[in-house]
Amino acid sequence: MSQRDRLLALSVAVMWGVNFLAIHAVIQHFPPLFAAALRFAVLAVPTMLFVPWPGVKLRWLIGFGLGFGTGHFAFLFVAMHIGMPTGLASLVLQSSAPFTVLLGAVLLRERITPIAASGIGLAVLGMGIIGWQRAEHAALLPMILTVLAALSWATGNLCTRKGFAEATGPVNPLHFTLWMSVVPPLPMYALSLAFEDPSAGWEAFGSIGTSEGLVALGGLVYIVLIGTVAGSGLWSTLMSRNPAGVVAPFSLLVPIVGMTAAFLVLGERPTAIEIAAAVVVIVGVLLGSMSRPVREPTTPQAECATVGR
Repeated sequence: MSQRDRLLALSVAVMWGVNFLAIHAVIQHFPPLFAAALRFAVLAVPTMLFVPWPGVKLRWLIGFGLGFGTGHFAFLFVAMHIGMPTGLASLVLQSSAPFTVLLGAVLLRERITPIAASGIGLAVLGMGIIGWQRAEHAALLPMILTVLAALSWATGNLCTRKGFAEATGPVNPLHFTLWMSVVPPLPMYALSLAFEDPSAGWEAFGSIGTSEGLVALGGLVYIVLIGTVAGSGLWSTLMSRNPAGVVAPFSLLVPIVGMTAAFLVLGERPTAIEIAAAVVVIVGVLLGSMSRPVREPTTPQAECATVGR
């Protein structure tokens, strides 16, 4: 990996870590499910007009959109809205990596290597400690919802694998990610109508000119343009010209950036036990992603890169 690509990978980790501050700003003004629907609707319209079809089967695009898009962000936005600390959310979401390995073993008949198994065990241990701390000092529900967000992301990852593997030609990962944004707006808005005040989201537009509203608008712009378009675009480029195993570990910097940014901007101070558990989770995720799972020979399938943020 060239020095230039290392700097680009580092910049993506910073973009994605700061993205959690942008989410925090948006859900301070808009209801969380409405905000998530809005986040994807802003991308969906230009995607349908200007972005070429990624060349995957529709069912895997829908699966990715429902898993990574709808479930992931619905659980995450609600969790952060009801009290999940911003920095801690950026860490717990990294559990999507060991969840992906476990679901791959169960659903795609992939064998888990001893290194990956030990990494999953460490990650689960770390998250268990954080959950225990949350139960001792705060509500446990936001932690559970964030774990469910990571699990939803993992299901989306499996749809990505299947979509890439069954494609008849090369797939552009960025196009795939952008077209995924077409799926969540309607189900997310339906969830908003079911669980939130139907008028609250639209009424929030009436105060968009206030200081809080402008900060939320800036957060939305950041999520769409920096977190998704720029971040995912650069990540896809890096994955296309470097080995996946060299690029992927840079994503472990995301929770470090997220927790640091939350400390500096929001004044969030994790406990010493949570910091130690965070290190355990990061080491576990790193070990879990260092070794490729091996598929059973009875179900050959082409390898494909996991995308998404």
